[in-house]
Formats: sequence, structure tokens, C-alpha cells
Amino acid sequence: MKKTWRKLAVIVMAAAMSLSVLAGCGKSATATTAGAAGSGKKIAVVCSSAGQNDNGYNQSAVDGAKQAASDLGLEYKVVEPTNGVPAALEALAEDGYNVIFSLEYDFDALINGVGGAEPLAKQYPDTTFVIFNDNPNVNDDGSVKFKNVISVMFNVHEASFLAGALSVLVNENAATLFGTSGYSFTAPDNGGRAIGFIGGTNSNGITVFSYGFIQGINYEAAKLGVNYDYYAKYDAGFTDSALGSTVAGTYYGEGANIVYGVAGSVGDGVTSKAKEVGKLAIQVDANKDSQQPGYVLTSVLKNTNVPVLAICQALVDGKLSGMENLQSYTLTSGATGITDLAEITKAITSDEGKAKWAEIQKEVADVQSKIGSDIKVVNAQAGETFDPATCPNVTIK
Repeated sequence: MKKTWRKLAVIVMAAAMSLSVLAGCGKSATATTAGAAGSGKKIAVVCSSAGQNDNGYNQSAVDGAKQAASDLGLEYKVVEPTNGVPAALEALAEDGYNVIFSLEYDFDALINGVGGAEPLAKQYPDTTFVIFNDNPNVNDDGSVKFKNVISVMFNVHEASFLAGALSVLVNENAATLFGTSGYSFTAPDNGGRAIGFIGGTNSNGITVFSYGFIQGINYEAAKLGVNYDYYAKYDAGFTDSALGSTVAGTYYGEGANIVYGVAGSVGDGVTSKAKEVGKLAIQVDANKDSQQPGYVLTSVLKNTNVPVLAICQALVDGKLSGMENLQSYTLTSGATGITDLAEITKAITSDEGKAKWAEIQKEVADVQSKIGSDIKVVNAQAGETFDPATCPNVTIK
């Protein structure tokens, strides 16, 4: 009887979510159905707290769902939870969604169960749940807990390594590259050997960026025989751009010429501050290099649309059950990496600067070719630990 009443409550919740869409009130969900020739399959995207219009992580996944609906004849729904991720997952599963992509870093109810309830993955074995940025779906012996849970991870640790290496190369040569017009870089030998990092939460999904970034900084700093200070904050959240501006301003004031934001809309505040003080920012998820042209060095990409499309294709092809429960997307997959640097290239106008820039790009390409073979980067998402002693040319503040 308790089970019946609980399920009835979930059905009511699902109905309320649909009604809120039709009424246009709140921010719980939007839905679109494919044409009459649809496949009969339904997918949903449950957004993180940054929301579906974050111009990055969430929006990329939503765009992938929209494309899947158009190309593959799927029905899709986008949910911005107002009553927590577990409630959204349960309501969607109860409503018969075949695949649910959950973008929030919230796995307990799904994998372990909370409040004495069974894990949602066990309660809804016919629904495939796709989670991002961690792999909690394993037992102590490494075996898979639930076959209907797919963990998606991006090799952003390697992309961040590239961003760290690029940062040192640009920082050491900023005067040559950019001159002084529109910029106020602190000279490297006058306190300017410092770089900042702002993360949304102290979780594997964020530290994976930071650790790779530190290693990339150390790699080039060691080659040049210099030392860098590293300022980091790991609890900035994902929505307060003003906080991003404030923290970045502090780091720039400490001599940092480059600050990397991995914190949703908080990063928008970092880029605004970079332009204000004449320094550089690094963005994340989507290509945001044109957000503040000339003041965003690069963006570390996490194109969530790539796995969304791949998993939706498998759903339609009837191959979903044969997919590996851990899906890792590498630098060569197109799902991660750094941008082509086209936007920042426009800010380099002198012949001397262009020549130096060509050298830097060649070095970055060489670094990328060595990652995974000669260069091993710590992957916090895979449970690997980072030892600061392995980066003696970086002092973590």
C-alpha cells in the first residue's frame, strides 16, 4: 500500500510538471515532441543549478536533445528541478521516459537510495539514467552496480593541462604578444607569475579541471625554470557572476594575469573583470572566447551534446543495452579540448607578436601530441589523487 501511494504521488508530481509547462509558470520544465514520424521514444534532460541557458554545460546537452528529437524522431523534455533532482528523476521515470540525462552532481538517490528507499536505478530498471562527471556506479570490487546507469566522463583533465601550459607560455610573453594597448599585465619578474582558478564546488567534477591545470602550468614552468603561485577557490557556486568578478579581482590584484573559471555563470563575472582590469580569463564548457573579445584566452570545452547524441542514437538503433556503463570522451572525440584560439589571435597584431604566437601554438600542439603517452595527467573523476609535490614549480596558495 505504501508503494502504491508513493507512486501515486510521483504521478501527480509528473502531471504538475507538465501543467507548469503549459501554463508557462515557474521554471520546472519545457517539452517538445517530434513529428508524427517519431520513434515513440522519450528522453529528458535534468539540468544542474546553472540552468538550461548557461551558455555551456547545460545548454550544450539541451541542444543535443533538441537535435536528437529533430533527427531521430524522439520526444524530449527539459527539466530545471524545483523540488530536487531525485524527485525530478523519479517523476520522469514514472512517466515512462526511456533515457534521462542528469546533469547535476547528485547521485545518492539514484545509486544508493535515500531515506530507506531503494535506489531509483533499481526501482526503474527499464529507464536508462545517464550521469556526468563521476562514476559512482561501481562496487568496491570495480563491478557495475546497475546496468541501466551510464556514467559519462570527459578528459577535461587533459584539456585543462593544455590550458595550463598555454597560460604560462602566454604569461611569459604577454608584452611581446599584446603590447600595452588595452592591457595591464603584471610583468612576470615583478610578481606576475601567478594564476587563479575559481571552481563551483569542491567535487571530483571540478577538481579534475584544477589538477590538470596545475600540472600544465608546472610542465611549462619547469621547462622555463620559473615558479608560479596558484590561487584557488572551490566553493563559488554556479550562478553568482558578481562573486566571480570579486574573486577574480582579488587574484588579478595579487599579480595573476590569467584566471580560469569553472563555475557556470560565475565565470561570466571573471571575464568581465578580466576586461575591466586589462588581463585574461579562461572559460569552460562551450566556446566562449568571444564573450569578451581579446580578454578570453581560451575555453576548455565540455561539449555535452556529443554524448547526448551518441546515446540517443544507440537508443533508436536498439543498441543502448550494449553500451559500456562508463563512457569516456577523449581529446580526439570532439567533446573536449581547448578552442582553436581564433578569437585571441585577433588581438595579436605586431609582426613580433605573431612570430612568438606561432611558436607558442607549435609548443601547445606538441604538448597535446604527448598527452596520454609521454605526459600522464591526473584524473580526479576516475578516483586518481593529486600530489602537489609532483608539481614543484607551482605553489598552491
